[in-house]
Amino acid sequence: MEIGKKLKNLRNIKNLTQEELAERTDLSKGYISQIESQHASPSMETFLNILEVLGTTPSDFFKAPTEEKVLYKKASQIEYDEYDKGYVLNWPVTQSNEFEMEPLLLTLRPNASYKNFEPSASDTFIYCLKGSVTLELGENTYNADSGDALYFKADQIHRLVNRTNKEARVMIVVTASYL
Repeated sequence: MEIGKKLKNLRNIKNLTQEELAERTDLSKGYISQIESQHASPSMETFLNILEVLGTTPSDFFKAPTEEKVLYKKASQIEYDEYDKGYVLNWPVTQSNEFEMEPLLLTLRPNASYKNFEPSASDTFIYCLKGSVTLELGENTYNADSGDALYFKADQIHRLVNRTNKEARVMIVVTASYL
């Protein structure tokens, strides 16, 4: 592992100059440069101080990077047909509740609705793929047809309704809620 290069990368991520890092660690800019270029090795105390200023821990610094999953094949997706409730749920990214966004494909049967959602700090994006849906957001209603998009703060009670006699399908993407 090239510690100096990794420290430099972390410093750049934190948007600090060598001079700013030097000031915060009581080191010289030249010494920071030598560490980053692998020409000097800091003492353990100095290294730990640099990590603290850069906002990380030794365990996180030395942790091997994990490969980020990018492709989610159809075979790994989960689908629930809630026939008696009038909708089908499809999660294209099964562990999305661990991420910043949670995508969902929702199929609403004719004259069906999807549950009421309590207010949260989430942002919600809905894209109408097929048919028409109505968003009930607090006291307001918004009608979206195929190709229309809805985007809102989920800070009011809300739900989706299909008020037509044809099936509707939407993609929903919700951000993580930090209430």
